[in-house]
Amino acid sequence: QGQLVESGGGLVQAGGSLTLSCTGSGSAFSLNRMGWFRQAPGKQRELVAGISSVGTNYADSVKGRFTISRDNAKNTLLLQMNSLKPEDTAVYYCNAGSLGSSGICYPRCYWGQGTQVTVSS
Repeated sequence: QGQLVESGGGLVQAGGSLTLSCTGSGSAFSLNRMGWFRQAPGKQRELVAGISSVGTNYADSVKGRFTISRDNAKNTLLLQMNSLKPEDTAVYYCNAGSLGSSGICYPRCYWGQGTQVTVSS
């Protein structure tokens, strides 16, 4: 684990926007699947958005509002979040290697330390 670092979290009003950034090692960014997870207090961790050679996928709750992208040349993974809602409040984690929403990884797994996003109503 490790070798991924998130930034860009913060406090924003409902309807606002934030862009999360994740940087890391070449070994992490060499993996096909990368994604953003989030965990709110008292709730299970959930996959927010994923990206791979096949394309992108999003949780139903964020479709049309969030956009995931990656730049392997710069070892950067981004999550553009628009029209934020109070229910988006959570710690957001960058991941490399997860096969899906379960968080099970193959062949390797990398997680960031998380960045807090708080959306006020």
